[in-house]
Amino acid sequence: MVNKGATLAALAAMVDGEVCGDPHTVVHALADIDGADAGEITFVVKTAKLGLLDGCRATAVIVPRDAGDLDRPSIKVRDPYLAGALIQQYFLAAPFVATGVHPRAHVGDACVLSDQVSIGPLAVLGSRVRLGERVVIHPGVVIGDDVVIGDDTVLHANVSIRVGCRIGARVIIHDGAVVGSDGFGYATDARGNHVKRLHVGTVRIDDDVEIGANVCIDRGTFGATWLKRGVKVDNLVQIAHNVVIGENAIVVAQVGIAGSSELGRNVVLGGQVAISGHLKLGDRVMVAGKSAVHDSQAEGAVVSGIPAIQHRVWMRSVAAFAKLPELLKRVRSLEKKIGE
Repeated sequence: MVNKGATLAALAAMVDGEVCGDPHTVVHALADIDGADAGEITFVVKTAKLGLLDGCRATAVIVPRDAGDLDRPSIKVRDPYLAGALIQQYFLAAPFVATGVHPRAHVGDACVLSDQVSIGPLAVLGSRVRLGERVVIHPGVVIGDDVVIGDDTVLHANVSIRVGCRIGARVIIHDGAVVGSDGFGYATDARGNHVKRLHVGTVRIDDDVEIGANVCIDRGTFGATWLKRGVKVDNLVQIAHNVVIGENAIVVAQVGIAGSSELGRNVVLGGQVAISGHLKLGDRVMVAGKSAVHDSQAEGAVVSGIPAIQHRVWMRSVAAFAKLPELLKRVRSLEKKIGE
């Protein structure tokens, strides 16, 4: 961890904030309210939660713009959560150090590597791999033939990038993820035997994408599976062949997206959501956790349930479901009276 200090005035300039108190106050790190200590800055997301600062030892705090006078210096901003993330990035940012290729790594024929790379032990690069500037390859990573990786990308331990995939700049792929494995496709003959459908496409991952641990992204049957700029994928997600995920979409843990479905910009999929194949989800669609989506969804739709329907309708349905035993009892009572 890099230990570097900054004045509140400098931090406020980074986050378009207003300093209340001594602008020359220096802090060295961002911490949560419970763990913050002297010399650190913390944050409170909502004005109603300012009471949580009682007993907090932080030297300074990031608060909403409508917060009143406080017992310590503060930075007032529109979005304390966002400001805290930006300030934490500043404190933890470390300069890239090129360590070169570790002696126990393998680099195949005709690879193009910058001098500004770090490739760890037991990493394997196939033939004709192209790495940009300041790429970090951690131990145990396997990169297939003809893979292209952009500047400032980081592949953590045991990531696999299969043949011919394209990875953009500033991409982060966490431990154990597999990019470009075969899709799940078979043709069944008259005897019931399953004949493997060969997948000859690729995977394209654009700039500023982050992929969680143990994510699986299948290559296209033909063409590409494509994650567009700014997509964020949580751990343990399955993305099938020829799926397209639009810019800045968020895919939470344990989601499964079946083949050839297309997600628009800023789509949000909650945990354990299932998306059927060949569907289209418009821009800004939101799907609540554990939902199963079987139909295409229009731009801006908010859905939940199994099968997924409008979120408000599903919530009313759930409320009615809880009352079914009582309702059934009343129906039987009425049937008895009518019979009498």
